[in-house]
Amino acid sequence: MAGQITPAPVPGHVVVVGGGVSGLAAAHRLVEAGARVTLLEASGRLGGTLWAGEIAGVPVDLGAEALFALRPEAVDLARAVGLGECLEPVVTTSTTIWSHGAHRRVPRGHLMGVPGDWAGLEGLVSPEGIARMRQDRALPRTAVGEDVAIGAYVAERYGREVVDRLLEPLLDGVYAGDAYRISLRATLPALYEEIRRHGSLLDAVAALHRKPEPSGPAAPSGPVFMGVSGGIGRLPGAVAGAVRDRGGEVLTDSRVLGLTRTEDGWRIRTPDRVLTADGVVLAAPAGAAAHLLEAESPAAAADLSGIEYASPALVTLAFRRAEMTVLPGGSGFLVPPVEGRTIKAATLLSHKWRWLRETAPGLFVLRASVGRHGDERALHLDDAELVAAVRRDLGEILGLTAAPVASRVSRWQNGLPQYAVGHTARTTRIREAVAKLPRLRVCGAAYDGVGIAHCVASGRRAADEVLGTE
Repeated sequence: MAGQITPAPVPGHVVVVGGGVSGLAAAHRLVEAGARVTLLEASGRLGGTLWAGEIAGVPVDLGAEALFALRPEAVDLARAVGLGECLEPVVTTSTTIWSHGAHRRVPRGHLMGVPGDWAGLEGLVSPEGIARMRQDRALPRTAVGEDVAIGAYVAERYGREVVDRLLEPLLDGVYAGDAYRISLRATLPALYEEIRRHGSLLDAVAALHRKPEPSGPAAPSGPVFMGVSGGIGRLPGAVAGAVRDRGGEVLTDSRVLGLTRTEDGWRIRTPDRVLTADGVVLAAPAGAAAHLLEAESPAAAADLSGIEYASPALVTLAFRRAEMTVLPGGSGFLVPPVEGRTIKAATLLSHKWRWLRETAPGLFVLRASVGRHGDERALHLDDAELVAAVRRDLGEILGLTAAPVASRVSRWQNGLPQYAVGHTARTTRIREAVAKLPRLRVCGAAYDGVGIAHCVASGRRAADEVLGTE
């Protein structure tokens, strides 16, 4: 028929480099579309920062442990690979900030730690700090330009105390980074756009809160956070199983040494074989992706090399409930860096997840986060020293003196990419450079968001572009 567009043919063979959740999501999307898929993961396990482990004989997540459910991508993927009946909401989201020697309730109405008013800041921020924040509307308008560090901008409008006591711990919990270096545009793009329209930060946050919620069948509903019974570390194995069931090949301990463009596709070299492919999804961390693209796209490789990573650690502890004289409440607490503690956050897993409490009613499991970009002193401690440092903080913050029956330390070397000022422009340049290569796309936490849903969306987008459907 005249004017009819012929869809691009599905590539016969696509190689996915990287077995984190982005690469797995891409592989799943590709096999669903009928492509033949080979996924190559350099390490001995799949999932990246999703890691199913155990402590004291009980299953537990040793990496990420919750899905942001108001974005549908990760929850949809879990349902698609047979984990739908295992999805469950968190029991409690009540979180405090340990500040000035006490637990302070996290105020309502903030955007990742950027408050829209001063209600609820008493005790967390001094009267002088609140008075400084109230001056925002009287200050001259401050341009954000192409980008600005979120901490620097909020400090200029509200004062440093709001940044140090509220923004830093909440932002640090997501990025393990320094608010005074992290990009406003990349981390809070909607707020960045409102700031460009308004003369004050208070007005920008208020404008976002006034925006109507999306309506219709696609509108998000239900709990904000969800998990998987047994831990969301089950998700990588379930996705890999679904890919294999459709004929895909999923290989671990398969480091890619070289990536070369050929006349009709790509050649991928591993230590033990050479593969040919019609398309490639590069779901490796930024440094590894830079190395593989150095010859074929020097511009993309140069920008990828500039993305820095934080290397946090998690200390998971299991206690006998009967031995705990103090049983803390809520889902956990955050600790501002200015407090000078080893712990930056703690999650009370046995309070947060019903499945864990029912699986191990006699135990109380919690975990503490340690280390942030630019301050990794505690990470140089060995495991025993790190556990001891965390226990000291728990004793002072929670009054917890019981000895754990088991402990696990999981270290995430280069685990979280840092979205420095200019990150959005950097990722745009990377994608523009990569788009010049036939049927090759990049995806992962280094680009548009570090959350699981963002990573799933990134992998699906890359797969669709390689397929020619987007």
